[in-house]
Amino acid sequence: MTKYLKLLLCILLLPAALWAQDHPTVIPLWPNGAPGFEQLRNEPEQAKDYWVRHITNPSVTVFLPAKDKANGAAVVICPGGGHRLLVWTAEGIDPAKYLTNLGFTVFVLKYRLGRDTLSPFKIEVHDRQDGLRAMRLVRSRAAEYGIDPNRVGIMGFSAGGEVVDMVAFGPNGPDANAPDPIDRLTAKPNFVIQIYPGPLFIPDTVPQDTPTTFLLAADDDPCCSVSVMRLLEAYRAAKVPVEAHLFTKGGHGFNMGYRSKLRTISTWPDRLTDWLYDNNIIAPIKGDRPKVVH
Repeated sequence: MTKYLKLLLCILLLPAALWAQDHPTVIPLWPNGAPGFEQLRNEPEQAKDYWVRHITNPSVTVFLPAKDKANGAAVVICPGGGHRLLVWTAEGIDPAKYLTNLGFTVFVLKYRLGRDTLSPFKIEVHDRQDGLRAMRLVRSRAAEYGIDPNRVGIMGFSAGGEVVDMVAFGPNGPDANAPDPIDRLTAKPNFVIQIYPGPLFIPDTVPQDTPTTFLLAADDDPCCSVSVMRLLEAYRAAKVPVEAHLFTKGGHGFNMGYRSKLRTISTWPDRLTDWLYDNNIIAPIKGDRPKVVH
């Protein structure tokens, strides 16, 4: 009888588990809306196919790893989209699923868009503010999600890479006098992942305490291959650990490589996985490296 009761319980709980996977938790960066724009917090976002736009109440969407895979590290993902929209599926959900399969707790950031139609927001002000707040918010919830606050990284695609640059290279320390305790935490990432990052906000020099970084793009990308080369030169000059991949072909916006017929592009996430292990950002469980199929 007990066996049948357990089976019935599993059947009843399965829809709830599937619902949780399909409808992950969304956490606004500020409970009452973005500072100075609180009156816009209830305006609906616009979404269609692969994209999201008209973001007035910035937030993070949480993707959890399986409990037996959780490694205690977290990543904030900043999708691209030219600051006009967010490539939500291919540069938000897809990389989140890949990283949760490696054991990361992932927070995909919906940041405000400075080039959206009639947008009141400025990239260098509000996108940066959202990126910093997302990093601090994740650290503020470290205990809740079983995260080590010293193992929180940030990942960007294209325009999202420009948000990453503002977070990683601009002022990102804690504000001891902030009225909001979340803002008293540091926003500095412990590691950085840049996939064809945009050209804005790349510094001429990087501080020597810049965290280890992974860079990747295609050489025939007219937008963002130069960004990788500029960042690589700055890292090498500062003697900061960095790994860079510049593939011959691929163009711009190949996302996780799932649609590409090029072997280098379709398997590029494997290079990222190698880097995560080699730099001890994640470690094999019981000495065995899990195989990730994508």
